[in-house]
Order: sequence, then structure tokens, then C-alpha cells
Amino acid sequence: MAEETAARLRILGYPGSLGEPSALDAALDAGARSVEFTGLCSWLVAQLKSVCPSIEESISPTQGPEEADSFQLEVSGVVSELHCPYTALTTGEVTTRLTSRDNCHNLLGFLISELQAARVLKAREPLPVETDGGKARGEIQLICQALEIEPKSLHNPALLTEVQNTVSLRLHSLPDSAVMNPLLKRQLDPELWGRLAAVSQALRVEYECRMRMLIKRFQVTVQSFHWGERGEARSYSMSSVVFPLEAALSPVSLVSLSLLLAAREDASRIVKTSSGSSRLGTSCAVNKILMGSVPDRGGRPGEIEHPMPSWERRREGGRPQHQQKRSGKKQRDK
Repeated sequence: MAEETAARLRILGYPGSLGEPSALDAALDAGARSVEFTGLCSWLVAQLKSVCPSIEESISPTQGPEEADSFQLEVSGVVSELHCPYTALTTGEVTTRLTSRDNCHNLLGFLISELQAARVLKAREPLPVETDGGKARGEIQLICQALEIEPKSLHNPALLTEVQNTVSLRLHSLPDSAVMNPLLKRQLDPELWGRLAAVSQALRVEYECRMRMLIKRFQVTVQSFHWGERGEARSYSMSSVVFPLEAALSPVSLVSLSLLLAAREDASRIVKTSSGSSRLGTSCAVNKILMGSVPDRGGRPGEIEHPMPSWERRREGGRPQHQQKRSGKKQRDK
């Protein structure tokens, strides 16, 4: 339990000493009396407020065990504002809520989950539109640096014409095969742009659904390794390796319409995975091992012979079942 929480803290970028399971165990036992524990809670809330400025309540780290009561009062305000689902953290005597190890662990789990969710939602927010054109000016400056153009003013309409002419000259100076023709040659009107946007959105939704399924299968597979005796003994080692990999997985697709406009004709070429160029990066020594002769495992229904019926010898004094039924019926008729 502490191993998983410590790993989640490291993924969030927590710089303190409680990123180690042993130190976190000791802090959870001490609860609000631990300076390290209160500092961790304060760091989580500060990170959460940096993502969600609308949060009003805050937590201050303590300097000693004598400030445990005031710390719990501040925690009470935070969990109430965030609508914490743990009733043990929102009801009862305020100064005794964080004297239990389970309550302290639930508090950390709640704050960590809130911070993770807030960061995910923040990353999904669309980029703000800069009305002052600051972003556009930055892009124009990068273009000018790449083309070695020294503009007198970024607001000069003639600058775009100069950029276009410079790009055309650079392209004409390249060999014929250096830059391929664009893959999309058709001129797009507003109706086609709308259709492409709808197709792109549908593909993004489909990709996200499939990626979430793969991530869930990955999580379930990793959990199964923890069930064995060796898995329980090496739980921390596995978690420290797996959690960074899991955190790097994102279900959100980065493919956009801009990549379609930038695609060239070579993007439509279909190359077999068994081709020589592809095998240069995938071949290994295992591929050169020959298995030799293997037993025939069957699996061909057309070659299977019909089984012969099995005959049993009559038991001594016995008769076939149909004859027994007939003789019984005759006796009843008599």
C-alpha cells in the first residue's frame, strides 16, 4: 500500500523524502504529528491550487507536533471544499481525524487523485487564443530565423510575401526527388474542411477508446503479477518500474489535420513488415534458430476418420434394453 502511494508521489514530481516507502510508512503512523506528512499534504494542495486557482482553502506545513490541531483544522476546510468522499475525514471530532493511519492514507490517496485528475483536465484544455497576437509573432520569428530573414517589422504585410518567395527559391534549389508532392492534392472548400474535421474527430474518439482498453489490459496484467508469492515480495521493485511507464501512456491522439496537409506521397506507400528494409530493425538472433521436425498436431477436420461404434459384450443373463421393456409390458398386460 505504501509502495504504490510512494510511486505515485514520485510520478507527480514530489521532491521530498516521503517518496521512499519506509519513510512514508513512518509518516503515516505519526499522522498529523509528523512534520514530513504535513509538508507532503501542503505540497499536494499547493500543486493542486496551481492547476485550479479557484480553490480557496490551503494547508500550511507544521513546525512540530504541537501544531497538529491547527493542521487538522486546515485539512478539514480543504476536504470540505473538494467534497471528499471519505466521511471519516469530513465528520467527527476535527482534532482526532488524522490520528488513524488509515485516515492519513485515505487523505493522501484523495489529494493525489485530485491532483492527477486536475492535471489531466488541464492538459486537455484547448490552448487560449491570444488576442494580442503574441503567439503569432513568436511563430513568425521562428520562421524568419529558419529562413535567415531579418525583418524590419513583424507587422509588415510584405513580410509574408518575402517568406513565401524565399521558401519557393529554396525548394527550386533542391534536387527533384528531395521534396515529394503533397499527398492531398485537392483544394478544400469549407464543406470539405467540415467533413475532414468530423472524420478526424471520429478517429480520435475511436483511438482514445482503443487506447484506454489497452491501458486497462496493461494495468490488469501488471496486477496479476502481484498475486504470487514472489510478486508480493517484489511489489515495490515492480511498481517503481511500471508506474513511470504507465504514466507515459496517454489515450489522447496527437494526430491532427495539420499532419494531413504536411503528408507527402511517400506516406501512402505500403511496406511489408517482412521486407528487407523493415527487417533491418526487427531481425534478431532468435529468428535464425530452426525448430526442426515437430509432431503433427492435427487440426484438419477433412482428414479425420469417423470413429467406429464401440460394442459391449452382453452381460451374463442380461438382455438388450428394448427386449426388457417389451417383456415388462407383456407382463403388465397379463
